Amino acid sequence: MKLSGRTILVTGGSSGIGLAFAARFLELGNEVVVTGRRASKLDEVKARHPKLNTIVSDVADPASVSALAEEVRTRFPKLDVLMNNAGAYANRNLALGSADLGALTAEIDVNVSGPIRVTAALVDLIKANRGTILNVSSGLAFVPLTCAPIYSATKAALHSYTVSLRYQLQEAGVEVIELMPPTTRTEMTASLPENSSFPMMTTDDLVSATMKGLEAGALEIRPGQSNQLHWMSRLAPGFINGQLYKGSKSMIPSS
Repeated sequence: MKLSGRTILVTGGSSGIGLAFAARFLELGNEVVVTGRRASKLDEVKARHPKLNTIVSDVADPASVSALAEEVRTRFPKLDVLMNNAGAYANRNLALGSADLGALTAEIDVNVSGPIRVTAALVDLIKANRGTILNVSSGLAFVPLTCAPIYSATKAALHSYTVSLRYQLQEAGVEVIELMPPTTRTEMTASLPENSSFPMMTTDDLVSATMKGLEAGALEIRPGQSNQLHWMSRLAPGFINGQLYKGSKSMIPSS
């Protein structure tokens, strides 16, 4: 993937992984747009990174995604990189059931439906500019973290969707890349303990490793522990699933 002179949209770019990538893309000489649900948060980001373009948008809301696509087509017609990064995470106990069935599927609305909506809304523009789609899934696409069963399932679904998207867009000259981060220290993972079961990668290290993969033309980038999870899911799936269960058992909510 060419890393400079691009027009890049990063969803969920007001903090964490998304903001780290947006800042690096800016440094490399790109026009960068970030989205987020909260205008106040985006204002803070804009104050720290004046060259960033910001748009309030919620990937879980179809009307908001349609409005985002209209604004992007008007303001950024040269858009040629879409980074589907927005994500939601929750620890859940599936044995307890749930009275709030809407909240139960919130991670699906953001992590799966979100990238599908944004991609569909902007795919014609990406195709016209022979661009790149970069989907951010997780090493948990290969094996589930037991305390976060729905989050893990969304990442497996996004991985499958990305593979199909890659094949369907190859004749259109669109590059489809999947980034599968390991556990990364961000606001979203603040509930995870810092111990040997969950070694944390910093956002700086994640960005650096990813940039090397992008420069090398990799279509599936599995930094750090994500590559280990990939291979363990093939070589010893029962073992690695059991290890992740033991490591996350204490984080399964009791009520």
